[in-house]
Amino acid sequence: MLLDSKVVIVTGAASPRGIGRATANALAAQGAKVVILDLKKQDAESAARDLGEAHLGLACDVTDKVACIAAAKAVIEKYGRVDGLINNAGITQPLKTMDIEAGNFDAVIDVNLRGTLYMSQAVIPQMRTQKSGSIVCMSSVSAQRGGGIFGGPHYSAAKAGVLGLARAMARELGSDNIRVNSITPGLIQTDITGDKLTTEMRADIIKGIPLGRLGDAADVANACLFLSSDLSAYLTGITLDVNGGMLIH
Repeated sequence: MLLDSKVVIVTGAASPRGIGRATANALAAQGAKVVILDLKKQDAESAARDLGEAHLGLACDVTDKVACIAAAKAVIEKYGRVDGLINNAGITQPLKTMDIEAGNFDAVIDVNLRGTLYMSQAVIPQMRTQKSGSIVCMSSVSAQRGGGIFGGPHYSAAKAGVLGLARAMARELGSDNIRVNSITPGLIQTDITGDKLTTEMRADIIKGIPLGRLGDAADVANACLFLSSDLSAYLTGITLDVNGGMLIH
């Protein structure tokens, strides 16, 4: 077991076909005690029950620092430690530059970037006490290529901010043996994207992917598993592309 008895928090993990849920499944299968955070307590608890008795579901709005700290406290009270955090919670909006209003910008920045900061801040003190921990931050290929299929420029900006935040935290926290890495998924088939892709769009996108297919949530989940485990013990501050070769540098 790659994560035998390790405690890992996954934010935004209640959606049945989302990256967060797939990640929770992958971590649990490798022995982790998984904590699922989502906006609705009922959804988070239900998702945790699906994993088994050893796991925990909690309500948490990652844009609320007090809520993040409370969630981390509840995890520590139950398990005594926090070994990993997957900052997966995020939202997107398909807007053009001139259509982005203040409310749009605030919402996307708050969940994707501020939420990553707040949840990281909530677990770092415990990880420092342990002198160990792994934080994985979910960015996007749209941060690298300047836009995506469904995300507007403010989404690209937020996800680019995640990359910078993760690298800075990696540099700062390395002396505490806390690793911080990012994942940049390409177009992944989830509930968010599933009903928006026409047959023509799908075929056109796949033409630009060397591996010849769209990504599945499990593809990203396996990357999260790798970065959460000791297989990546000497990796920090990296950006791991999971896009089938869509963006080859």
